Amino acid sequence: MFSRLRLVNFKAWTDTKDIALRPLTMLLGTNSSGKSSLIQSLLLLKQTARSPDRTVHLNLGGDEVNDLFNFGSFEDVLNQGSRSTRQFLIEFDFDNHGIGRIVNGHFSCSYGQTSSGSVAIQMLTLKTDGRKFQAIRREKGAFSIIVDDEQNPRAKGRNYTPERSIAFSADAISALEKDGQLVEDLSLAIRQELERIIYLGPLRRKPERDYPWNKTKPGEVGSDGRAAIDALLASALLRGDEQNYVVNGVSYWLNKMGVAERLEIRQQGRSSRYELIVHRDGTACNLRDVGIGISQVLPVLVASYFAPVGSTIMLEEPEIHLHPLAQSALAELFVEVSRERKIQFLVETHSEHLFRRMQTMIAKQKILANDAAMYFVMRNNQSAELCSLIIDDFGRVKNWPTGFFGDALGETREQARLMFERQKAGTI
Repeated sequence: MFSRLRLVNFKAWTDTKDIALRPLTMLLGTNSSGKSSLIQSLLLLKQTARSPDRTVHLNLGGDEVNDLFNFGSFEDVLNQGSRSTRQFLIEFDFDNHGIGRIVNGHFSCSYGQTSSGSVAIQMLTLKTDGRKFQAIRREKGAFSIIVDDEQNPRAKGRNYTPERSIAFSADAISALEKDGQLVEDLSLAIRQELERIIYLGPLRRKPERDYPWNKTKPGEVGSDGRAAIDALLASALLRGDEQNYVVNGVSYWLNKMGVAERLEIRQQGRSSRYELIVHRDGTACNLRDVGIGISQVLPVLVASYFAPVGSTIMLEEPEIHLHPLAQSALAELFVEVSRERKIQFLVETHSEHLFRRMQTMIAKQKILANDAAMYFVMRNNQSAELCSLIIDDFGRVKNWPTGFFGDALGETREQARLMFERQKAGTI
């Protein structure tokens, strides 16, 4: 689980300062304020860590098939108010709760631009258990390897360039001798933490009338939910202890949201094609013939039960095309799945209904205030600003930002004023 994030000169952010990430973290705010950039920073590292080119410093994307996001160029990532500094930084802490040899650690990497225009690591810092390892860029692309607070580098040269932003080179590992294994384990733990990220964007695929199945289970649901149906088919059709686990979980929440009673996988004759049947009010309809909201929330529900235990699920606008009651139920989904499956949720949302239900869940002690973090993001000229919402044990927000979710009380007052004016004028 990611426990802290900090960005400096990254896209809309001059400096986020330290952002505490909890089992359930919600990002709220206006459009184009910088919320998505917080999620994108970790996606950038994930697609770099799994790049086939181990010498890459930062994979800004461009491969529509394999990359999660296309960041453009170095200039597109660098905060526009920081042109003199010409560097940006991504930093996070993690705690994997005993998954692997490294329990917790720290990653920090700053990036600059070479004369040829490519992105280059300036300083990579990895920490765990009081130990610190750094690869610092020197002249002509050479790197110095520094351990803890030692004054002299353990090694210097061009062959000590870090790989994929998160790992020291093989030569650096060798030069570190007995410390080399620790650095290697730490880099592996960071990579695994990034690989456990499941990302679902705001634009999801429309439903088809039927689907083929190749009798395998997909690796991920995909950023547009393209493999969510494959995950449902695998859950229903592959025999084993977890058969129908995902299907049953999805059906439970569709029912709780009031949009369907259950979901059924139905084979078309003897073919290898299947259709998804939605049952509601005594009728059975093909997924294509029901409201778009069901197909849009399906990937959210599938990811919640399909993601491996210990994953971090990042969602943008999970509430899209859902009515208010269903939006509210998403808060309960996140709370219950996070607790039962040790899943971390990082949710960017515009839904007041989702947020209000989260307040209620805290008040009911379904989730502790310390296990949830709420942030409001706003734009101040060229830079984004982050407001940490202070929520007490009764779900009450002590520091409401101006214009937060509009002015419901003001709207009610205006309606009452207009009613009295019209009564006075005798028009009603």
